[in-house]
Amino acid sequence: MSPWLLLIIIGVILAILGFSGIASWLIWVGIILLVVGLVLTLVRRA
Repeated sequence: MSPWLLLIIIGVILAILGFSGIASWLIWVGIILLVVGLVLTLVRRA
């Protein structure tokens, strides 16, 4: 599995956990990982 795809999946899971109320800081960690994964995706395609 590609590292950028793994980052996107982990980011989504952490964001969902954060929104469910387990830990609010997980929202930010998830969003950061999601953005990093998307940026890596765009960089690899360019």
